[in-house]
Amino acid sequence: MTVQSPPVSPPRPVSPPAPPGRPVRWARDLAMGVRFAAAGGREGWTRTTLTALGVGLGVALLLFAASVPQVIGARAERENARAPADVTSLSPVPRADATLVRLDVTNEYRGDTVRGQLLRPDGAHPPVPPGVAELPGPGDMAVSPALRDLLSSPDGARLKERLGHRVVATIGERGLTDPSELLFYAGSDTVTPAKGGQRTAGYGFDTAPEEADAVLMTLITLICVVLLVPVTVFMATAVRFGGERRDRRLAALRLVGADIGTTRRIAAGEALFGAVLGLLTGGVLFLLLRRFAGGVQVWNLSAFPADIVPVPAVAALIVVAVPALAVAVTLLALRAVTIEPLGVVRGAGQRRRRLWWRLLFPAVGLAVLIRTRTSVDAERLPGDDHAYVDPYPVAVGAALLLIGLTALLPWLVDASVARLRGGGPVSWQLAVRRLQLGGGAAARAVSGITVAVAGAVALQMLFAGVHQGFRGATDEDTVRSILAVDAPYGDPALAARLTGRLEALPEVRTVLALTETYVARPGPVPEGGSRPISSLTVASCAGLRQVAALPSCRDGDTFVAHIPGNAEQNDWADRTARPGEPVDLDTRSDMRGARPELWTLPASARTVRALRGPHGDPQTGILATPSAVDARLMADGRTRAMVRMADRSPAAEERVRDAAARVDLSLQVSSAQVVERDKAFDTAGTALLAAGTATMAVVALSLLVAQIEQLRERARLLSVLAAFGTRRSTLAWSVLWQTAVPVVIGTVLAMAGGLVLGVVMLDLMDKPYTGWWSCLPLAGAGAGAVLLVTVATLPALWRLTRPDGLRAE
Repeated sequence: MTVQSPPVSPPRPVSPPAPPGRPVRWARDLAMGVRFAAAGGREGWTRTTLTALGVGLGVALLLFAASVPQVIGARAERENARAPADVTSLSPVPRADATLVRLDVTNEYRGDTVRGQLLRPDGAHPPVPPGVAELPGPGDMAVSPALRDLLSSPDGARLKERLGHRVVATIGERGLTDPSELLFYAGSDTVTPAKGGQRTAGYGFDTAPEEADAVLMTLITLICVVLLVPVTVFMATAVRFGGERRDRRLAALRLVGADIGTTRRIAAGEALFGAVLGLLTGGVLFLLLRRFAGGVQVWNLSAFPADIVPVPAVAALIVVAVPALAVAVTLLALRAVTIEPLGVVRGAGQRRRRLWWRLLFPAVGLAVLIRTRTSVDAERLPGDDHAYVDPYPVAVGAALLLIGLTALLPWLVDASVARLRGGGPVSWQLAVRRLQLGGGAAARAVSGITVAVAGAVALQMLFAGVHQGFRGATDEDTVRSILAVDAPYGDPALAARLTGRLEALPEVRTVLALTETYVARPGPVPEGGSRPISSLTVASCAGLRQVAALPSCRDGDTFVAHIPGNAEQNDWADRTARPGEPVDLDTRSDMRGARPELWTLPASARTVRALRGPHGDPQTGILATPSAVDARLMADGRTRAMVRMADRSPAAEERVRDAAARVDLSLQVSSAQVVERDKAFDTAGTALLAAGTATMAVVALSLLVAQIEQLRERARLLSVLAAFGTRRSTLAWSVLWQTAVPVVIGTVLAMAGGLVLGVVMLDLMDKPYTGWWSCLPLAGAGAGAVLLVTVATLPALWRLTRPDGLRAE
């Protein structure tokens, strides 16, 4: 019996595993790139370290830039916290157990400003300024740490004697705007409201932010763009370190089966790892450097380490944008490279760079700025020089124009070196041939300097064009008056003492001491009108003769000064100064709700011709000798002495300040100035110098890293040349020429781009500009920085040209 076995079914075909999805492939390839960067041996770690260092320097500066709003905010908060709570009150603060009288004091010492307050408590529980535990007693003072160090040093001995108080306490951080501030609070038993003091019931005043000037906001916007774009350019350059070695490694991966997309994602993973490591490096550098911020001054600016905290939103943007920038730059760079299993072919040497898309960036930037100019013209009112300018289009337009320079530079370098022919020294021939084979790396190395110089040229033009709008004539006669000594209260006796003390100094020629105030016509204010107001000047006959032509004068005389040919001002003075009629010595009595301080102008007052005095142009008003008016009634008076000196040296000025302090510590000595500059404008200029110095330092360090990386790329070639007998000096000159040619081209491009940006910005604000040649030193500074960095790479060049560089694994 035959048993038949059941038929055997054919085996089922095994379906191949489904290919991983796109996110999985991206993650796998990126992870492989990270492994290559992290486990590539000494060569891989050297490349990754250079990338991390270049990116880290840029990240550190970006974090400091992101901290500027926090620093400014903290500074403003502390400044408001120490301001008197009733600083804007028109009504006097009544005396109480919890009030004090304060008098602000400002002194200059060897170019530094020393500020302080004289304090006298009214009771047992006076308010205390921030940063001070208790008020110092008479003869004692609390000082800031910077002032304490100065007073305890030999350089501060003169200032210590001038202040004349004993240091008993140190002002804490809460009471200071920055670590370098020279500030003191001194106890006094002589300060009164009659001597310029102000009574206050507490500290802490919250001021509303002032509306910023449109021109100043435009300046600040351009400063931010100019400082940050070079940093971004260098970060983009740093992530391309080691490009040639990476491309050869990717060609090996193509040989074992990887496709083009895979190799690009692996390269992106390597760049991502370097960027993340650069983020960490930048964060560590930021944390380390901010600890020393309090002890470092850049152009007289410093900050407390606790205030240097990046804005969270901006810090988060930096964390996201830096890795994204690294990946994007790497993928864009690989588009010009053909990676095949048997080698790498770079498109740069086979095809010309395209120009049209490189011109799009500056063209679009100029279009945005011109469009902004049209919008401003449409909104500007007749005679309005400070119309609102939206900072965002300005920032976008300026950034696109500057970035366009970095795109144009490689094309210009290739187009220029392609026309160079053979001949010349061996070093020059080596440099030219190297640039002809691949000038992109050299152009990228100097692109940051190009952008920095272009931005600096534009800012120089902008500052030169708008500075007149932030300067005002003071009308001070710097020939007749060198120093001005001011007291915050009117006192003819003080003027006499001050005159005697100053005239005893050998370097002083003449002293004109005046007591000045304003007087108003008493009576009700007409509806829709204002009270007639005129000036009152009290001085000796000798002093009055310097401001008016007096026929005769003796103590007790009074006069009314007129300006010949100025009928309008003379009429206004005559409406107030009426011989035989009273005037109000308190011009704000109607606003304060106080009784007027009346003084009758003698009927014998004579009309005289006003002269130009040391303090300015001729002035109308009442002139009186000391016994003609009671100075105690001059509530808002001030005392001023004009000092003409034979010796204008700084030491002579310090002796005048010492003499004034011996008379009264509240006296403020200042130099006569032909023009007065806007403080906000000067602050912006100082901040530009400080931030520009920091940016140039980071640019130089990043360029040094880039130069060393390029030498590493050519280490074997340099070793071969040295082995064949090429002198090291020839190789050094070759490296210098390879840098100098792109520097010259980049400098010319930077000058052209900076001039175009500057002209457009000045046209935007309707400001003129002349003297463009003043920008030439900026170009020289940028070129000098590049050459110094190149010289600094010579030690690395000597090391890379040793014979052991011929070895290969």
